[in-house]
Amino acid sequence: MIGTTGKLRGALLVNLGTPEAPTEEAVRNYLAEFLWDPRVVDVFRPLWWYILHFKILKTRPAESARLYQKVWTDQGSPLMVTGDRQRDMLEEALTVGREDTVPVALAMRYGAPSIHDGLRRLVDMGCGNVVVLPLFPQYSIATTASVQDAMLAALRGWKDAPVCKLVNNYHDHPAYISALAATVREAWEKEPPSDVLLMSFHGTPERYRTKKGDPYFDQCTRTAHQLADKLGLKPGRWQITFQSRFGKEPWLQPYTDETLITFGQRGIRSVDVICPGFAADCLETLEEIAETGRDQFLNAGGKKFRYIPALNDREDHMQALAKVARAHF
Repeated sequence: MIGTTGKLRGALLVNLGTPEAPTEEAVRNYLAEFLWDPRVVDVFRPLWWYILHFKILKTRPAESARLYQKVWTDQGSPLMVTGDRQRDMLEEALTVGREDTVPVALAMRYGAPSIHDGLRRLVDMGCGNVVVLPLFPQYSIATTASVQDAMLAALRGWKDAPVCKLVNNYHDHPAYISALAATVREAWEKEPPSDVLLMSFHGTPERYRTKKGDPYFDQCTRTAHQLADKLGLKPGRWQITFQSRFGKEPWLQPYTDETLITFGQRGIRSVDVICPGFAADCLETLEEIAETGRDQFLNAGGKKFRYIPALNDREDHMQALAKVARAHF
């Protein structure tokens, strides 16, 4: 076992997580861990424990399992399948031109493989310095800060703990913006641009922004503006929205689902949707946007809906992540 004496540099890719299977039991286990994180839901703990275990986990797992079954592949969860490819490609990108290998491990904030196991794997391979790269371009206390919590908890008590550097965000990194723009241009080369490009980011409660000082909204806005500038889009040809809200309190607005319906009702005939905050396609993009969002827009009167896939394992995406990681070595 090699710890801080290890000479190698390594990287830990971290995404949100996924159930191990599209079953009610597996989804219940995943949601129990995810929704109990106080970074995600900061309601008074005893009250939230009761709501979570006696209400949400009684009904939501069955519904969510049906949705996961719609996007599950023969190889498994789309997020995990893509994550495995991203890990291999990032390791290759970081190793090119070096005499030594730069090991890369994959971890999930919730579920398996855990952040603890990912760090342990890198240490056992001889890594004494590790860049922890959450696949969340925009910082939020509900995502990146939670990864930091888990990282610190995983290292607690280790006698061979590596030196870890956490990537805070890369929301305006030129290579990331260029990769996003390339995906849009490629879609437009196949078919002409739609009337509007909708940039849909995952939502968070509005009070995280107003009362906790979360920079997430501002970073999403900067990403959207830089992408629009890169594409040469004029005002009115693009819009930023937020998806996946949960519960009754206000979340960041405008909401993606309501915007799509309004677009259809207003006579906007076609819309392209990209989700810049998602590094890999998952339930929230493949089902919520590409399927449900499509139905919402078309049923409201729209004529053409196109979902532009996440960056996934595109070569330009992986090169962008390599540049981000190298800056922290």
